[in-house]
Amino acid sequence: MHWETVIGLEIHVQLAAESKIFSGAPTRYGAEQNTQACAVDLGLPGVLPVLNARVVDMAITLGLALGAKIAPASIFARKNYFYPDLPKGYQISQYEQPIVSDGRIEISLPSGETKTIGITRAHLEEDAGKSVHDAFPGYTAIDLNRAGTPLLEVVTEPDMRSPAEAVAYMRAMHALVRYLGICDGNMQEGSFRCDANVSVRPMGSDTFGTRAEIKNINSFRFVERAIEYEVERQIDLIEAGGKVVQETRLYDADKHETRSMRSKEDAHDYRYFPDPDLLPVVVTQSRIDAIKSTLPELPWTRRERYVADFGLELDEARTLAADRPLAEYFEALARTSGDPRQSANWLNGELAANLNRHGVGIESCPVTVERLGKLITRITDGTLSGNLAKQLFEALWNLEGEVDELIDQRGLRQLNDSEAVRALIAQVIEESPTQVAQYRSGKDKVFGYFVGQVMKRSQGKANPQQLNDLLREMLA
Repeated sequence: MHWETVIGLEIHVQLAAESKIFSGAPTRYGAEQNTQACAVDLGLPGVLPVLNARVVDMAITLGLALGAKIAPASIFARKNYFYPDLPKGYQISQYEQPIVSDGRIEISLPSGETKTIGITRAHLEEDAGKSVHDAFPGYTAIDLNRAGTPLLEVVTEPDMRSPAEAVAYMRAMHALVRYLGICDGNMQEGSFRCDANVSVRPMGSDTFGTRAEIKNINSFRFVERAIEYEVERQIDLIEAGGKVVQETRLYDADKHETRSMRSKEDAHDYRYFPDPDLLPVVVTQSRIDAIKSTLPELPWTRRERYVADFGLELDEARTLAADRPLAEYFEALARTSGDPRQSANWLNGELAANLNRHGVGIESCPVTVERLGKLITRITDGTLSGNLAKQLFEALWNLEGEVDELIDQRGLRQLNDSEAVRALIAQVIEESPTQVAQYRSGKDKVFGYFVGQVMKRSQGKANPQQLNDLLREMLA
């Protein structure tokens, strides 16, 4: 039997607020255990939660970017369950009336195709604490620093049909929340993690199978591997005559397997009811309009502009537009150099390679827009060849000076004197009778030999286009 995979993701986005969602306690990562949980986070008797208005604005920001509906009134509820790292015995979340609903995002698939993924809802909630199982042998330790940290849980429709699509969606959402500045996206620190709901059904069926939820996956690679394993597990189970049960499972990356944690609760098991300590969140149209006016140009709009106005290929435009600091650097570079095409080549090529090699982001790039723009200008006006420019770029990266002074100090000016290039070519031809005979007998590959010899004698300074033209003429 042929099977179809059905996947929906629930992504937990930690909002970039300096204090928690219902208290003034800080949210700094890496603080000493249990030093950032105040009386409100612990739910001690007599305390009252106060909503952090900044997180509401962040939720609205994402909703607008997703083309979603923003609820004029949304309600916080108590989600009741008992776990050691949940000191109140309930989590404050949104259930029946979330702040964001009915959105969509376009993803790019490895095949080059695009697909739209529906966003069912995005709701605000507080995070729980953390259970630490390996600090003390035989004991579980509890760190409540994360208790009350503001989260926005983004829930998709069951629109994905493969692990690759799930990863593409997760990458797209990760890029978007970072682009909007509402989340740092640090997956190692738990700022961006997801739960995957996975089921299978016979190909062509319109009835969903029983789903299993895989909890707290914090890397793109693990999402793909966990779903692949779970799909195979469910198919093997059904084909052997068994049944998939609704449950929560944990992915063990070391063993590459999912294993059962607990039976999956339904909503009624959590006994949701409106939190009596919190008023409804009322969002006026004027507030939505004010936030909309501050939205940056969105990645897909910017991408289309790069293709239309700058003549970039779709893939390179997508790469440049997806990261906001990179896009801003690119646009400033295109203005400075006057050459968007060359600017894109340098950003996606030499500059990207150096950023990766040194493990830094574009925000920490030591080569300023002004210096790289000047370098590109010197390529355009013929002062530098591509190879000489790469040598100069290394010096710029190491902060060794300005473009023009480095060109003069290092003798990097391109040789554009056609008579001087002719003289070099004549020397090489005279000293290479065997290769000349081979070329004239139809062995075109020998042409590269002549180019290399002339470049060697010119110390890499010969104008490549001029060299090629003159070499063909003289060999003929």
